[in-house]
Amino acid sequence: MTETATGSAPRTVTARALPSTLKLGLSRGAVETKMFFREKDAVIFTFAFPIIMLVLFGSIFAGSLEGTGVTVSQLYTAGLIGAGVMGAGFQNLGIGIAADRDDGTLKRLAGTPMPRSAYFIGKIVNVLVIAFLEVVILLAIGVLLYDLDLPSQVSSWVTFAWVFVLGVTAAALLGTAASSLPRSAKSAAAVISMPFVVLQFISGVFIPFTQMPEWLTNIASVFPLKWMCQGFRAVFLGDGGVTLELTKSYELDRVALVLAAWVVGGLVLCLTTFRWKGRRDG
Repeated sequence: MTETATGSAPRTVTARALPSTLKLGLSRGAVETKMFFREKDAVIFTFAFPIIMLVLFGSIFAGSLEGTGVTVSQLYTAGLIGAGVMGAGFQNLGIGIAADRDDGTLKRLAGTPMPRSAYFIGKIVNVLVIAFLEVVILLAIGVLLYDLDLPSQVSSWVTFAWVFVLGVTAAALLGTAASSLPRSAKSAAAVISMPFVVLQFISGVFIPFTQMPEWLTNIASVFPLKWMCQGFRAVFLGDGGVTLELTKSYELDRVALVLAAWVVGGLVLCLTTFRWKGRRDG
């Protein structure tokens, strides 16, 4: 581009290219993660809650489950890993994005040269960091306090990897879609957290399915948390815990199918419901 000033020679102005979308997204992810750990309420809701629940329930309910060789504490560890991963995606994003929309952050970002996809890449980075740390800490507690044996077979860790990836992806997409439900940031915690807490109790996180009425297990089977917990039980409880499943099988093929379906469904919900502006902005 060439500009000419009065009484001077023409000069050339070179426009700077913006960084790539991926680079901007990673930078945004670093910012999102720093902001998350500075918010004590967010940390308690999505990060510390499963850890506290594991320590409390693991300490209160001791002993082994008859005929399984699995302790109650080990069962809680596997279930709360699923709840932790779900919370990092669904709860964290549902509340966080609602707050960004309410305070005008989304509206301002939409008006900048930054690609909108970079915002979501940043959120994904944030979710992955939280979910990974959550799993590591919960596993450490399970191993050190409750004699949880880590899998020695590569196939088990492969199963863990795809359950983790599909689970956190489905949870993140559902959290993004659910962020449009609260009318304001003040109501976001209640609107998002309450159904998630209820879902944990009916999805096998705290109570084995064999001890729940059939109508509750049927409701839980519609949602991804039940299948995430089932996949993680397959990894960390092995053959000993399979008798706790209603079908006496971990049904890993069905776990993969349901979680993949929720990934697709969550994406459709995001595309059809996501709003960059708050309700009061029109």
